[in-house]
Amino acid sequence: MTPVTDERFDELVAEFEDNFVHLETRDAYGTAVELPYLAKWLAGEHDDLHWLRDWCANLRRKRAAGRSMRRVRVVSEPLSDYQRWSHSIAQPMVDAGEDIRWVPRRRVSSIAFPGNDFYVFDGRLVLFLIYAGNGLATEKLVSTDAADIRLCQSAFEAAWKLSVPHVEYKPV
Repeated sequence: MTPVTDERFDELVAEFEDNFVHLETRDAYGTAVELPYLAKWLAGEHDDLHWLRDWCANLRRKRAAGRSMRRVRVVSEPLSDYQRWSHSIAQPMVDAGEDIRWVPRRRVSSIAFPGNDFYVFDGRLVLFLIYAGNGLATEKLVSTDAADIRLCQSAFEAAWKLSVPHVEYKPV
C-alpha cells in the first residue's frame, strides 16, 4: 500500500472514469473540515452548507457525464450525534447525484469488512481512510492489489443490498 496526499485524493475523486463506491463504518469522525459545522449544528445554529458546494459541484459534473457515485454508511442505532448531523446534511449530496444509503450495524453482522473505511475507484484501486480513535483522519493508503479490491467491492455490495436509501432512512 502506498500513502497518498490529500491533493492526490482530490485528484482521484475528480478523475474517476466510471464509478466510485464508498463505505463508512465509524459512528463518529472528526475531520478538520467538518468539526466547526458539527459544532454549529450541536449548538442549534444555522448552516448554509456553503462548505459543501465544491463537493456537490463535482458530483453534479460526474452525474451529468453518466458516472455513478454510491456511499453506504454503516451506523449504530440510536445514531451518534455525528451521524444525526451527517444525515441532516446529506440531501444536497443526494440531489447532486451521490446515492447515499444507510444500514444499521446490526444488519451487517455476517459481512466481512476490511479494517478501514474505503473508496474503490473504477474497480481498479482502493483508497483506505485511516482514522485515529478520536475520529481525526491520519492517513490515506492506496492499493491496486486485486485481493484488496475484491474484498472491498464484496463488502460494499453486501452492505448495499441491506441498505436503505437516504430519503427513506429515518434516524433512530
